[in-house]
Amino acid sequence: MNVRNCAYDAVVFDLLTALLDSWSVWNEAAGSDEEGLRWRRKYLELTYRAGAYRPYEIIVHEAASEASVSAACSDLLIRRWPELQPWPETLEVLAELARRVPLGVVTNCSETLGRVAASRAGDSFAAIVTAESVGFYKPRPEPYRAVLKALGTEPSRTLFVAGSAADVPGAKGVGMPVFWHNRMNLKPVDDIKPDFTHGSLLPLLEIV
Repeated sequence: MNVRNCAYDAVVFDLLTALLDSWSVWNEAAGSDEEGLRWRRKYLELTYRAGAYRPYEIIVHEAASEASVSAACSDLLIRRWPELQPWPETLEVLAELARRVPLGVVTNCSETLGRVAASRAGDSFAAIVTAESVGFYKPRPEPYRAVLKALGTEPSRTLFVAGSAADVPGAKGVGMPVFWHNRMNLKPVDDIKPDFTHGSLLPLLEIV
């Protein structure tokens, strides 16, 4: 790790949206962008509402049913999970940041799928926290606090890189500054604003 004065002691990432293009896999499994978006929105609604952990794969299936998407699409999505691709700059940015500070991820995933997804973003992580391992889904505070504990850093000194809109108030709620990687031009869920917003991860190299 380089010896330098960093603005933060660690950086933590949302995994499925901030680092990986999970949208494409959902859309392909659904058979169209329109159905994939409808299914994904319902899934996000169910996970945000769940609070205490229920099996991730069950929520994915429930979201498909409520979005009028075939159950077979859910099975296909899980089978294709190892095909998740990082955004074009993800690996470059992670490699450079890992030379400066410890990195972590916190994801609304089962332990098995979370580890598979994290591996698609390389091996730069000092901590990987899943909703299953903590027992709660984001944006509850427990997952964010768990990754802070694993890294041994203070909230105010740990930058959270959000992908989903709900991660902004979730991470801010435990005292973490937030960079919103809003690549999909999502709408905010409330009036709580991130400290930084960009459609790419590259500005992190100037911020951290």
